[in-house]
This record gives sequence, structure tokens and C-alpha cells, in this order.
Amino acid sequence: MIIDLSGKTAVVTGSTAGIGYAIARGLAASGASVVINGRGREKVDAAVKRLAQEVEKAKVTGVAADVSTASGCDALIAAQREADILINNAGIFEPKGFFEIPDADWSRFFEVNVMSGVRLSRAYMPGMLKRNWGRIVFISSESALNIPREMIHYGMTKTAQLAVARGLAEMTRGTAVTVNSVLPGPTLSEGVETFVKSLARQNNQSEEEAAKSFVKQHRPTSILQRFASPDEIANMVVFVASKEASATNGAAIRAEGGIVNSIA
Repeated sequence: MIIDLSGKTAVVTGSTAGIGYAIARGLAASGASVVINGRGREKVDAAVKRLAQEVEKAKVTGVAADVSTASGCDALIAAQREADILINNAGIFEPKGFFEIPDADWSRFFEVNVMSGVRLSRAYMPGMLKRNWGRIVFISSESALNIPREMIHYGMTKTAQLAVARGLAEMTRGTAVTVNSVLPGPTLSEGVETFVKSLARQNNQSEEEAAKSFVKQHRPTSILQRFASPDEIANMVVFVASKEASATNGAAIRAEGGIVNSIA
């Protein structure tokens, strides 16, 4: 399958590193004009430069804006008025016991993980409907289905993303606009890689052994039995954002290695 996104503009939030960057790179390699987003100008500029080096003839720009706030979303929208593809990837997580999670953390997680996607979808989706083509993808998590007891506030936001995405999909009925969610499992992004290296040192293991041990212990239902790579998640997202995924709408698409022990 050849995915050609030439002539399409894609906005990817939280895309200076990790899964977001891999998605931006995959979209650029498929011909889309990509807008990289992050909170800090320095990281955004570095990611733009890196992507331009890694993808020949990449069409890439960057917008520094904190999409966890209404003003940050407004700044991104002001810099990029229209989008054919919106990837709501920006998100945070933090293991913390339920009784130690203050109200402020619940609000902060909801603003970053949910409201960023709500605000940007509200801004970009009308143009997609008017042009009768568009793709909105929420990067959720297997934690939306398997709520992790060590970070219930995070799981709540990931479930909320599924509800928002499905509701927006209902608004696209009879059009060529789609709204979907992709649910990654444990993924070896930069931050996780640092964590795995630390585990390896502590347990006198190789990094590969430490990663497999972590998955076996903390995600025992995994069929994959390892961390996914950011590129493996990005491959699914690029497909969902493509013209070829025209019959996929309102779906929660799992890319979590079989952790969710269900056939549906």
C-alpha cells in the first residue's frame, strides 16, 4: 500500500519527541505538510531541523505553544489556521496513588490530555467538514480500557478521549471526514528508554532483558511481550490519517500488543 498525503496539512501536538515525533515523521514521509508542536521554541526548532534532515524534501514547520491551556491552543490556531489532519497526541502521565492525587492534578491531566484535543478539534473540524475531507486522531492508550490503579487520573483522561472521539465521529455522518482513536500500549519512547536503562543498571541486566521483565511483570497479559517502538505506533496512525482509511470512523484502534484481553 502506498500512502500519499501530498497536498494535505497535518498538525501534530506534542511532537518534538517520542510517539508524536514518529507520527510527524511518518506523515511527512507520506508527503503531508507537517506542523510540529511543543511547548518550548528550542525543542520545536530542533525537531523541525531533525525531521528535515531525516525525511528528504520534507515540508515541515513548527509552532511553539502550550496546548494544555486555552491561550496556547489559540496561539497554535492563529499560527496554523487550517488543517486537513489533526493528531491530538499531547499528553502527560504520572504514577501516583489515588489517595495522593489532589484536585489540581485531576484538573491538570484533564486540561492537557482531553481539553487540548477538544479545543483544537473545535477549531479545525468545521473546515474539514466544509471541504468534505479530514482526519482527526486522538492518541489514547490501552489504559483507557485497563484503568491502571497506579494512575487512575491518567486512565480517566484516556477513556474520556474515546468518548470525545466517538461523539465527534457521529457528527461526520455522510461526509469524508473521520474521527478515530489509536490506543498504544507500553512504548519505548525517549522518557521510557531512560527508565529502562535505569532498571537495567539496578538489576544488572541488559536493556532488552530489563524491558522484557518490566512488561512481563506489569503488563502480564501482553501478547507482544515487549515494548513497542514509536514507529510501530506511528505506522498505525499514518494509516488512520490516510485516504486509504476512508471506511474507518468512530473506532478505537488498538496498537497495544494484545494487553487488552478481549476480542472486541
